[in-house]
Amino acid sequence: MRKEVILEPREETRPSDYGDDVAATQLQAASVRFDASTGARLRKAAIIIAAVFAAAFVVVSITRYIKARGVASETAAMSGAAPLVEVVRARAVGAVQHLYLPGETAAWHSSTIYARVNGYVGKWFVDIGDRVHAGQVLALIDTPDLDAQRAAAEAQLKAADAQILVRRAEAEFARTTYERWRDSPKGVVSEQEREEKRADYDSAVARLKAAEADVALDQAHVNQYLALTQFKKVTAPYDGVITNRYIDIGNLVTAGSTSATSPLYVMTQNDPIRIFVDAPQSAADDLLNSSAPVQIQSNGGATRAYVGKITRTAETINPKARTLRVEVDIPNPKNEFIPGMYVRVGFGLPPRGLVEVPAAALVFRAAGPQVACVDDSGRISFRDVRIGRDDGSVVELSSGVAPGDRLVLNVGSQITAGELVKAKSAEGPADAAAAATVRR
Repeated sequence: MRKEVILEPREETRPSDYGDDVAATQLQAASVRFDASTGARLRKAAIIIAAVFAAAFVVVSITRYIKARGVASETAAMSGAAPLVEVVRARAVGAVQHLYLPGETAAWHSSTIYARVNGYVGKWFVDIGDRVHAGQVLALIDTPDLDAQRAAAEAQLKAADAQILVRRAEAEFARTTYERWRDSPKGVVSEQEREEKRADYDSAVARLKAAEADVALDQAHVNQYLALTQFKKVTAPYDGVITNRYIDIGNLVTAGSTSATSPLYVMTQNDPIRIFVDAPQSAADDLLNSSAPVQIQSNGGATRAYVGKITRTAETINPKARTLRVEVDIPNPKNEFIPGMYVRVGFGLPPRGLVEVPAAALVFRAAGPQVACVDDSGRISFRDVRIGRDDGSVVELSSGVAPGDRLVLNVGSQITAGELVKAKSAEGPADAAAAATVRR
């Protein structure tokens, strides 16, 4: 009897599997060592960062505390210190005071040219900006109605001339007849017949005179149409420049200058040219009789001086603006000035022994204008003043201030009389230059 032996399979161990287990074990051990050292370093870094933040917090807190103490100290010091103000010194007005005012140029002549006859524009020869001479033809107007009326008037005049010949012949015949009957012997003709012939002669003479009057009337009509015919040519009234043109060929034009009619041209004469200035009432007395030079400065910076008296003034004060209208006429051969320009006009005014101060030094209160003066000890005092001239940025005072007094600029309402202040001069280089410009 045979025995069977059954062998169970045994798991074989491969070299590769064994090597993997060993590597896994080593890797696990190394991981354990790496995690332990990393945690220690992290804990140390956290402690350092916390210490740094704590130190920074302490430093910032101390700095803020020190600054707060400094600001409080400075605030307390400033609150107890005298306020700082800007001061200027009052100056005496020079021998000649210059007053600069805005002005506007105006043409010597300015004309709006209208049509004198009804018709249509046939041609126009000049446009805006063209310089024209007196009598130069500007445009031609076609007048068919006027031409027909003139022809009718001339025909009527010829008919009246022919009527005169008839009336003259009748008068001559009546005269000879009357003379024959007048010189006839008595008893040949009756006195009644002689009187009738005389009446016929007187009637013939009267009819002749009426015919002559009709001729004169018809001649006047013809002359009227001849005069109107001259206006078919639109001419320039003087030497000048065309500033506006309102017509074109074929436009219907109507005689007259009413609001319903349109002008043809506008022209001006700019040599010489007028300059109008509205001077304040405070300078009116000086400008009415001023013979000092007048300085004209255009907006572009070109300066031109005109020596002589003011041409004319309105000799009345505008009750609304309290200004005096002043006119200065200057020659303008090179057309340096044109109508409508803004210019700066300087007038030389006679001295009055006044004191000039900046307008910012004035304080207007219920009692009137005042200035705040600073004495040598730094104390504020308010003085009543009287304004002599007001030039805008500079004001001339006739009383209340002496030359050399220190005046506060832009005084605030919180500053009171007798208060101690710290003065700071406001006359720097720029201010000194501006003051010199004003004084010029």
